Amino acid sequence: MARVENLSQRLVSSASHKTPINPALEGPGQDMYMKAMSGYMAEMMSNPTKIFEHQASYWSQSVGHFMEAQKAASEGHAPKDGQKNDRRFTDDAWSANPWFNFVKQQYQMNSDMLRQMVTDTEGLGAQDKKRLQFFTNQVIDMLAPTNFLGTNPEAMQKAVETQGQSLVDGMENLVRDMEDHGGDLLVSLADRDAFEVGKNIATADGQVVFRNRMLELIQFAPTTETVHKIPLLIFPPWINKYYILDLKKKNSLIQWAVDQGYTVFVVSWVNPTEDFADVGLDTYIEEGYFEAMNAVKEITGEKQLNAVGYCVAGTVLTLTLALMQKRGDKTVKSATFFTTMTDFSDQGEFSVFLGDDFVDGIEAQICSDGILKSYFMSRTFSYLRANDLVYGPMIRNYMMGEAPPAFDLLYWNGDSTNLPGRMTMEYLRGLCQRNELAEGGFEICGETVSLKDVKIPICFVACETDHIAAWKSCFNGFRQYGSKDKTFILSESGHIAGIVNPPSKKKYGHYLNEALESDADDWLKGAAFNEGSWWPHWSGWLDAKSGKNLAKQIPARDPGSQKFPPLCPAPGTYVKVHS
Repeated sequence: MARVENLSQRLVSSASHKTPINPALEGPGQDMYMKAMSGYMAEMMSNPTKIFEHQASYWSQSVGHFMEAQKAASEGHAPKDGQKNDRRFTDDAWSANPWFNFVKQQYQMNSDMLRQMVTDTEGLGAQDKKRLQFFTNQVIDMLAPTNFLGTNPEAMQKAVETQGQSLVDGMENLVRDMEDHGGDLLVSLADRDAFEVGKNIATADGQVVFRNRMLELIQFAPTTETVHKIPLLIFPPWINKYYILDLKKKNSLIQWAVDQGYTVFVVSWVNPTEDFADVGLDTYIEEGYFEAMNAVKEITGEKQLNAVGYCVAGTVLTLTLALMQKRGDKTVKSATFFTTMTDFSDQGEFSVFLGDDFVDGIEAQICSDGILKSYFMSRTFSYLRANDLVYGPMIRNYMMGEAPPAFDLLYWNGDSTNLPGRMTMEYLRGLCQRNELAEGGFEICGETVSLKDVKIPICFVACETDHIAAWKSCFNGFRQYGSKDKTFILSESGHIAGIVNPPSKKKYGHYLNEALESDADDWLKGAAFNEGSWWPHWSGWLDAKSGKNLAKQIPARDPGSQKFPPLCPAPGTYVKVHS
């Protein structure tokens, strides 16, 4: 009891330190619900029959279910369970125990009713309806009986078995999370003490060979006696940190590329503070992409390089390549894009956050802070997969009292970064909302550029179940590039697992189709499925862009040069700065 009292005091103290949210960010949700409620009330007034049918059907099902549950309970068994499978209800009590079975089925019935009501509402525009569907699902997920101790049989059973110790441990986990995040509740997805960057994660051998205010450039040590002539420069997204491509040796794309005989460089972006408020997309291009490219050319003595852009870094790599085409700069020989959106006409699940009301709220917050803090990004991405990234971990950590798992991917996911204010708004307004890169041209560094300005050989890798950069949207943008040499690869799985998919695992396959004139659906129908990772196929494509004569590779290059001596060992210093 003394421990509980101490934890309660710490909980109250941490909550009191929570930074108030800018009121502008509260407006979008309120406006959306007011608009949705207005639409629903208009529907009720103009078509009361439909509303009555919904209510009558729901009450009929509920009463029938209650009577069936009573009958089954009197006979000593749970009612027949005809509901769909749900990973949240795997404990045997949800099927065998009459009470928990009733709770589960009633929750699923309520969920179906709410979704149907939204589907049948006709008083809203398509975008407003999509947003209402999204937030209705958020409410449904939040109110799941598994999220409450009194209706979670597994958590209750563990509390009994441990004589309440699991609940005390869970409270300690809750307090620690709130203290670690300044009073904000962000559930820990991974054991923060299980990993140390540079020790057991991000361990590929290399040196920081260049540094400016925007980035550290890492060159990795060779593992082969000879290497391809043309170096490879990787631009990871600056929403998270570069080591998603170097989690562990067994699943490190960076280490694998080095082992294939490439001279590999990667950019480790700075984690912006308020001092970076006026950093824009042009800054990332001029002080990031261009300076990194120039350093790579100087270190290797080559006039060209092959570039890779992942997610938002691929989008800005596209801007960079289009700008270079306008200027007659032939530095980049070929470009590869991982899960990259360049045509935002269909923004997928993110469209609910890209209306003027939400973006106006973000802009107001940025005007106050100078940056978009990592907290907002982390929360947004988590709620796109709320059951997996919010409620599931909360149940495990807080109700079951378990320690977060030692999982490298989830550790990386929690190591998020801030975003500069001007860059964020340029991205949201010009690229996402107005889709200027695909429609009419985007103004950057004194030029107006579009997708058709990219004319070098390109390879696109999209992921089949990607909820951040939907593969069909990626394909739509890919088709608009001006390149004549184009390859499209569709990997199984999602935004991360589809990319971090080493050949040794033999887990996810990929689709290939050289016919690129069709739309995304027709492309997939005509595509051939290939077992295993896409990495070897990409390497074969890249080999042809990495030197005129592969039989005559050059001696391996050690990191750095006389002009660019090594500054410190990889993974450097920027990657260790936390938000």
